[in-house]
Amino acid sequence: MSDTTDLSHFVEHLDDGRARMNLAVEGMTCAACMLRVEGGLTALPNVTRARVNLTNGRVAVEWREGSLDPAAIVNKLTALGYKAYPFDTRRVEAKEHEDARFLLRCLGVAAFASMNVMLLSVSVWSGNATDITAEQRDFFHWLSALIALPAAAYAGQPFYRSAMRALSNFRLNMDVPITLGVLLALALSVFETMHHAEHAYFDSAVMLLTFLLAGRYLDQNMRRRTRAVATNLAALKAETAVKFVSPDEIREVPVEAIEPGDLVLVRPGERIAVDGKVVEGRSEIDQSLVTGETAHVAAEKGTTVYAGTLNINGTLRIRVGAAAEGTLLDEVTRLLDKAVETRSGYVRLAERAAQLYAPVVHLTALATLLGWVALGAGWHDAIVAAIAVLIITCPCALGLAIPAVQVVAAGALFRSGVLLNSGDAIERLAGVDTVVFDKTGTLTLPEPEVVNAAGIAPDILMLAGRLALTSRHPLAAAVARAADAKLPLAGALEEPGQGVRAMLDGVELRLGRPSFCGADAEAAAVTQDDPEASAIAFSYGSARTVFAVRQRIRADAPAIVAALKAKGYDVQILSGDRLPAVAHVARILGIAEARAAVNPAEKIAYIEELKRTGRNVLMVGDGINDAPALAAANVSLSPVTAAHLAQSAADAVFLGDRLDPVAAALAIASRAKRIMTENLWLAVIYNAIAVPIAILGYATPLIAALAMSGSSILVTTNSLRARAGSAVSGERQTGSLHAMRSAR
Repeated sequence: MSDTTDLSHFVEHLDDGRARMNLAVEGMTCAACMLRVEGGLTALPNVTRARVNLTNGRVAVEWREGSLDPAAIVNKLTALGYKAYPFDTRRVEAKEHEDARFLLRCLGVAAFASMNVMLLSVSVWSGNATDITAEQRDFFHWLSALIALPAAAYAGQPFYRSAMRALSNFRLNMDVPITLGVLLALALSVFETMHHAEHAYFDSAVMLLTFLLAGRYLDQNMRRRTRAVATNLAALKAETAVKFVSPDEIREVPVEAIEPGDLVLVRPGERIAVDGKVVEGRSEIDQSLVTGETAHVAAEKGTTVYAGTLNINGTLRIRVGAAAEGTLLDEVTRLLDKAVETRSGYVRLAERAAQLYAPVVHLTALATLLGWVALGAGWHDAIVAAIAVLIITCPCALGLAIPAVQVVAAGALFRSGVLLNSGDAIERLAGVDTVVFDKTGTLTLPEPEVVNAAGIAPDILMLAGRLALTSRHPLAAAVARAADAKLPLAGALEEPGQGVRAMLDGVELRLGRPSFCGADAEAAAVTQDDPEASAIAFSYGSARTVFAVRQRIRADAPAIVAALKAKGYDVQILSGDRLPAVAHVARILGIAEARAAVNPAEKIAYIEELKRTGRNVLMVGDGINDAPALAAANVSLSPVTAAHLAQSAADAVFLGDRLDPVAAALAIASRAKRIMTENLWLAVIYNAIAVPIAILGYATPLIAALAMSGSSILVTTNSLRARAGSAVSGERQTGSLHAMRSAR
């Protein structure tokens, strides 16, 4: 009887005929592991994509639906030497906590042993050589061995296990030469002690383990901090909800058992578990943990609420729109995961270098050993030099050079309201010299507003707003929002294509087309003053009022455009809207190059022409007609309110109703690329200096351990500079919930 595992419950079925599964993978420690896992999985028939997230030990695998048994993926990972199981956040966090505690114990043992062995070494050499007999020296060496050998056996387990997994699968990783260096140093020390030699290297071996364990523990903590935002968002997702199983009966059930259309109850003080609309009750909602908005939002019948927000002071009945899947938090998590899984060309370069490391360093160490012997040195000195080479060439600095910056920069972009869809967008953003904006929905806000509301009598505005509640027309909705109308007029009727009308105290009210309301002359005067505006008229008896409705320019657009121009960017507008509307926005923003009435094909042609002239183009757009241009540009951004097609074509999505995430993305990307380059040069310079020193015999194993750890700490510390300057207000950090929901 065959033993198989059914993983079908963990498979996500995508819309384009592909299937996807997330797996937690144990044993991945470096960039070379990432490359091996991805290469091994993509070698499976019908696997279309495999992306490793080293930050949380996860691999996302996609394949053609129905062509592959998910168990084959787990079996392949097992054959590669890694333990894999379906990804579960709680299980992974528990395993990570356990690993962190184990690393800390190993570090404590190694540090304790290092201090004691170093103390013994100092005791041996603190006096004159003539004051210490051979028997005393041997005694101190054996005492050092008694401390160092069991300590190294325990503390070195993280490296030994990783090296054994690699060797058992006929491969090398960076832990193999580390393990080899430690074991050779210990073996040489025992040999030297047995033969009454003056030198032993027990201190070097345990100090090496101490520094390596400290670096690995700090690295794990850095990864935990860099994903803190995503973890906090996931923590907002409630496990259960109170569902109405009948009109008079409620029951607490898992969120997975909630379906769209169900009715749930949320009491005061509870976190909302679903996305949906309020059907009964009044309360205030605290959205601060999701949006950063500190002011509470009023919730009543018809208000849309979102999972992760907190109900403050009232009981609400909510009709579910999305629960276990498809919520706002799911959307944010998906974008974050996609950003981390996709890695840039710089990262791939670092991975290839780390993959070549193990065979190169072994050959270098062997060549050092043979070279010293060939030049007449003794085996003792030759082995010491070879061990120093094994230790000093650890590629931790190279392995961290790019991924550390990538993760820190992704976090900085998120805090600035930008979610990456493509990992290499950071480098491409850093090379931008031309920024091309679409107008409608990009430089302007997507929802139309009444721009002359301040000049209209409040009672007229309120009557028009109440009448507008009867209509679903976007212009009527703008009037209703401007009036903050809550109660529709009784008996209102809508005439398709014309507007709505009602009777109030024997007087007829109308809202709609100017001709429907007898206000053609008034409407002509309004549109002449504001060519971009659309006119919607309101009549109350013989009184006529015309509302000018248009998309308002984003509040910070003038300042952001001016700042981009001051930094040397060429800013342009490329829009399909009519010329007067485009010219109006261009004049307000001070943009000289503005093209109007451009269709999708013409947009692509213009972008390609800019690229042919050597420009690196950032396209910012939101409409379906912008999607081809977004894909054609060197790099692209789309507001979260954009159409799905535009978001898919864009390299990143920015949140909120402001444009400053665009400027922040360019600034953070430029800084991150500069730091990536610095890190690569730091790693190269370190090896260029350290390796010859070790080959020439000027570095003992202890000095090699100190140098290797120092280079890793330097690169990691430098990478953290990528988060500087990313702090923004909560409003700009994540944008509005309504905007995010509209995007879906």
